[in-house]
Amino acid sequence: MLPKHNILKLFSQSHLQKHARINYLCYLSCNPLCTTTESPSGTESPSLPSWIKFFDSQSPDEDFVIPSLAGWVESHRLNEKSRISSRVLSENHETDVDKISKILSKQYQSPDKVVEALKGCGVSVSNSLVEQILRRFSNDLTPAFGFFTWAKTQTGYMHTPEMYNTMVDVLGKSKKFCLMWELVKEMDELNNGYVSLATMSTIMRRLVRGGRYDDAVEAFRGMKKYGVEKDTRALSVLMDTLVKGNSVEHAYKVFLEFKDCIPLSSQIFNILIHGWCKTRKVDDAQKAMKEMFQQGFSPDVVSYTCFIEHYCREKDFRKVDDTLKEMQEKGCKPSVITYTIVMHALGKAKQINEALKVYEKMKSDDCLPDTSFYSSLIFILSKAGRVKDANEIFEDMKKQGVVPNVLTYNTMISSACARSEEENALKLLQKMEEDLCKPDCETYAPLLKMCCRKKRMKVLNFLLTHMFKNDVSMDAGTYASLVRGLIESGKLELACSFFEEMVSKGIVPHHNTYKMLEEKLDKKRLGNAKERIDKLLAHAKEQKTF
Repeated sequence: MLPKHNILKLFSQSHLQKHARINYLCYLSCNPLCTTTESPSGTESPSLPSWIKFFDSQSPDEDFVIPSLAGWVESHRLNEKSRISSRVLSENHETDVDKISKILSKQYQSPDKVVEALKGCGVSVSNSLVEQILRRFSNDLTPAFGFFTWAKTQTGYMHTPEMYNTMVDVLGKSKKFCLMWELVKEMDELNNGYVSLATMSTIMRRLVRGGRYDDAVEAFRGMKKYGVEKDTRALSVLMDTLVKGNSVEHAYKVFLEFKDCIPLSSQIFNILIHGWCKTRKVDDAQKAMKEMFQQGFSPDVVSYTCFIEHYCREKDFRKVDDTLKEMQEKGCKPSVITYTIVMHALGKAKQINEALKVYEKMKSDDCLPDTSFYSSLIFILSKAGRVKDANEIFEDMKKQGVVPNVLTYNTMISSACARSEEENALKLLQKMEEDLCKPDCETYAPLLKMCCRKKRMKVLNFLLTHMFKNDVSMDAGTYASLVRGLIESGKLELACSFFEEMVSKGIVPHHNTYKMLEEKLDKKRLGNAKERIDKLLAHAKEQKTF
């Protein structure tokens, strides 16, 4: 989501008032974590707070927009002006989503304050509205949970199981596990089958990502009390979650505990094989394959692909070939995933010709390439400097009936940004919009970084607006990238703005990001600003959002 404290108003006003330096920071009170009150009007230009007294140098590049894209950028600025900030929303063209976003874009100390602010807003709640708002504020817990709480009190509306699951995920992502379990209890009390395997899968995934492996296993053990069966599928979900959370050891313990009381499957054994291969414990992976066979399951394409992926990671292409031959001998045909892994590994090892031979081999085996395969091929060609070939593949895949997805576009955009091809990168984003392909955080990350590097503040404004329009919530990585990029481009004031916005949401920045900002403030002898940043960081570490 876009910053709450009028971060974008700084940009828009810099274009409207060329000679008046109006700063984002001038709207911050001494306590940035208190509820935002009504802002000054757009015509006022109050002085900066006492804790920071500096101005970023104005660059002629800041207002520059590539002429061929100016119309597109400008149309977004005008048509989506309401999405930039709660203080520039137009009352005449507000949608219900805009009205809610305007309220939520202010800052609140607790969800209860959000509920109070939403009272009397005159919005009719629907499933689509709730879904969009929760997606838009998915990385900002206080407004998301406050809105969720308010919505369920509205006459004629009841949260669906899917909306509850979304909120469970938001709470788990924020590591508010006690609140997460309280919400699950509330779901259970509705007695409409609201708690499902999807709910428990979300819980286990978030616990594992929070490093709470034992709690995830305990959640699995206690699923029955919520009416969720501990069956083969559920066991697969838990084990897969643990393996993806880099703990195959926990997955194996779970396997040993339940293998005699829950029917096994080839998928369960493949999860173990993948986990052991991922941790480079090939002997254990081979033992798992042997036990798989003993239990009456034949190793399949997934089993062999796990070993191939391991050998590719080790750049042991001789063993890759040996495994492919073994598959052929046993009548196990490689899948498009198998070929993609091999081709990608050869490309990363700079064996481009060998990688392209995989493409030819796949076609001769009547294995049709999919979107992931084309995306990988585009990636390795771009990395090898064969940009023309990569572009031709991008165009050819559509002729072959394979529709580019967000991964494909992200690969193309990232490649263009790495070469500082600003026009090409933005045109790809425009094409993505035309193709109704929804962007994600990975789409915008290289674009934002490029704008910081080139000091394209107007385009940066546009991109942040575009993110908000597409309900892409800014996460910790996006904030950190912006802070670092703005520091490196000399936009220290904006860097401080985003840093403050980040910690106000309870996101504790990585130590390297903080150190980088601290060093720059020291260099400019801005002791008061540094002290302020220190206090904000300390508060963020101690703060319990509510």
